[in-house]
Amino acid sequence: MPAVSSKLKSGYKSVIDQITGIFFPIINCLTAASIIKSVIVLMAAGGILAETSGIYQILYAASDGFFYFLPFFLAITASKQWKTDPFISLLIPVAMLYPQVVAVLENGATMDFFGLTIPSAVYHSSVIPVLLAIGLLHFVEKPCDKFIPEAVRGFLKPIVCLVIVLPVTFLLFGRVGTWIGDGLTKVFLTIYELNPIVAGAFMGFVIQPMVVVGGHWSIVPVAINNISVAGYDIIMPLLGGAVYGQAGAALAIGLIKKNDKEKRRVALQGAMSAALGVTEPALFGATVPNMRGMLSACIAGAIGGAITGAAGTHCNNFAFPSFITSVAYVGPGFVTFLISMAVAFPIAFFLTLAQKKWIK
Repeated sequence: MPAVSSKLKSGYKSVIDQITGIFFPIINCLTAASIIKSVIVLMAAGGILAETSGIYQILYAASDGFFYFLPFFLAITASKQWKTDPFISLLIPVAMLYPQVVAVLENGATMDFFGLTIPSAVYHSSVIPVLLAIGLLHFVEKPCDKFIPEAVRGFLKPIVCLVIVLPVTFLLFGRVGTWIGDGLTKVFLTIYELNPIVAGAFMGFVIQPMVVVGGHWSIVPVAINNISVAGYDIIMPLLGGAVYGQAGAALAIGLIKKNDKEKRRVALQGAMSAALGVTEPALFGATVPNMRGMLSACIAGAIGGAITGAAGTHCNNFAFPSFITSVAYVGPGFVTFLISMAVAFPIAFFLTLAQKKWIK
């Protein structure tokens, strides 16, 4: 048993090191983009900056565009981490986010590929598909380098790699995050019919792990459809506690890592970004590499979700939850929605801080 436990710990550490190596180089840009986006949206909501102005549109394009084209950045960092050709690696998200492909696959339609059906999937802002694709590319490149003659390798290697990797990516990898998201959303809806408090706790606990794999995008069409049909949505309010749970956990990790200036800075930046409603910097820079912090954030999110579920809070316009976007949640259960976020933050903070000796 000790040998098995040691192997599990070693395997876990290896996975975390790989994740850190992929996300750490882009954390600063991720944080900057989230702050710029939050600030200009807040300025627009306050009437300080018009959404039609050039300043708003250009800054929004740069900040939101970073998240939209995230697969390109991940292709670069994963290529460096897994030692693949960087230019072949970039051709994968080029195909994933090509406008005609996005127009079909991200709108619920399918495509035919030699008699096989490529299912619909969301590729913008996704994480799992491109990482799985670059991982596969690593293993495809090795025999190419070994067996393709050097005289023709320059142009033949990219052809062989793309002919193998792209079909697998579109037929299989593209749906992984969606499958996870769809499955958890269906579980949530089933639980909600039985008990909204339990459903709130469930969604508050799983939403941030869903963000890690890109599964949270499955919730978006459900929430938008709820608003268009019923005039309100009950899913999005349940996620507020999870957002501020990440902020609290990241802040605690930043304080714990006082002797590691770089990790401390990244964690504190992640906490600031999460407080503005964008959790990716906190996730990939602080809590995912420190799973006790992640678990603390998820527990806080579950408590916040349960509180909101008990109040039956409504979201009248689609917006990811935060204090900044709280105007979209004005209505039944609004005060409770704010309380859920205010409660989740210290719970995650103190739970994480209490595990200081295990967070390295």
